[in-house]
Amino acid sequence: MKQKILVIGGAGYIGSHVQKQFLEEGFEVVVFDNLSSGDKVNLLPGAQFIQGDILNKEQLNYAMGLNIDGVVHLAAKKAIGESMERPEIYAENNISGSINILNAMVLNKVRHIVFSSSAAVYGMPQYMPIDENHPIAPINYYGYTKVVIEQNMQWYAQLGKLDFAALRYFNAVGYAADKSITGREQNSQNLMPIIMEVATGKRPQLSVYGQDYDTPDGTCIRDYIHVTDLARAHTLAMKHIMSSNQSLTVNLGTGKGTSVTEILKATEKVIGKKLNYVYANRRPGDPAILTANADKARDILGWKPEYTEIDDIIQTVWNLEI
Repeated sequence: MKQKILVIGGAGYIGSHVQKQFLEEGFEVVVFDNLSSGDKVNLLPGAQFIQGDILNKEQLNYAMGLNIDGVVHLAAKKAIGESMERPEIYAENNISGSINILNAMVLNKVRHIVFSSSAAVYGMPQYMPIDENHPIAPINYYGYTKVVIEQNMQWYAQLGKLDFAALRYFNAVGYAADKSITGREQNSQNLMPIIMEVATGKRPQLSVYGQDYDTPDGTCIRDYIHVTDLARAHTLAMKHIMSSNQSLTVNLGTGKGTSVTEILKATEKVIGKKLNYVYANRRPGDPAILTANADKARDILGWKPEYTEIDDIIQTVWNLEI
């Protein structure tokens, strides 16, 4: 009998790729999403859909009562700037909503959860690349919400209520190579969607924040991981906690840094034209370099990124535009 996975936030950008990966690996999938940033176009054949909100306990209990074997939680608000201006929204959705999920799991005896965490839990890097032993010191409220949820899961696990995998993402980019997922992120603040808006004329120009960092070309360096590699880590993590009943926390990144200027140049090469961008002042709180040590995910889960070239990653995004 197939195991049934509830993918909360499964109609969103990362969630849709996670949904796809679980379906391809033979799981039954139920997508639970309020469609605030997700899109029905991302619901794949074979997945059941429930329109619901993690702030609604009745809707969560209904979904958890469908003989669910495991939960993937990707239903967080994630705009860092907004989290600093409107923390009350992030407290309610990310923290209270996540506690609702954990409580609905306990009530319905669902033991396994894979949680979409973030490198934002680490704050300003004290060394590089960042491993899981790096101090936890978030510098924005969004990162703080991820810490609080991880701590709650640790307590619930310690008290024998569930097993969890906390996956600390670095920078997710790309789209499924087979073009099966076409829904764009809505109001994305991330670099690649903004670049594509400039490339397709939907946005007049792009601002690059800072060109005086201590990096080879002066722009910030980040660890970009293809969303399909990210999705694959979710199925591996779910299988691991289901078979071992042991919780884990791992970084997900390539270990390879790419600067903003390198991303722009690579995109120009892929799309065959110049992008309109200007350099602006630094944003407060942006570290110069942020890269992952993901050895733990490799050693425990057998996971390693298959997309390692930035040109290949960008091509999967551009394929949706041509």
